Amino acid sequence: MIRNPHKSRPYRYRVRSLIATRRIKPEILYISEVEAKAALKAKGHEVRQIKKIRLLKHQVCISYWNEQGGVCSGFFSYRIFNCWHRAVEELICGCLTIKAWQTFSWIMRSELNYYPYPVDISITLNHKLKRRLSELQTNMIQSEILYPEVVKI
Repeated sequence: MIRNPHKSRPYRYRVRSLIATRRIKPEILYISEVEAKAALKAKGHEVRQIKKIRLLKHQVCISYWNEQGGVCSGFFSYRIFNCWHRAVEELICGCLTIKAWQTFSWIMRSELNYYPYPVDISITLNHKLKRRLSELQTNMIQSEILYPEVVKI
């Protein structure tokens, strides 16, 4: 079959998630039963007990017993769990230069726009990003004051 050379493919937005950029490795995260139960209850599921938690590449499969005693299962995003938020906060604190912060900020902007984060969590992460930028800027200003003879390259 011969391809039509004049037909072009439509532009597709390239999402750069924290998993795709290999900033967070989901197989390293640990989701406890207590954490999973709290997250599912926050999402509106009636959970009596967690049966099984399976970590997949981009999501979590959780089997649980509901309040009526039936077995339910579902696929959930990592972004609803506290361990994910702790890992993102560690990444924010791990930005040691403004250039690293800019790259990470671009990834986080894409992440927050494309994936459904709870509103309070997205606000908290934005505040932490801004606070980290101000910390990096004050450190840079202080280093310029303390060491003016150092030439920046």
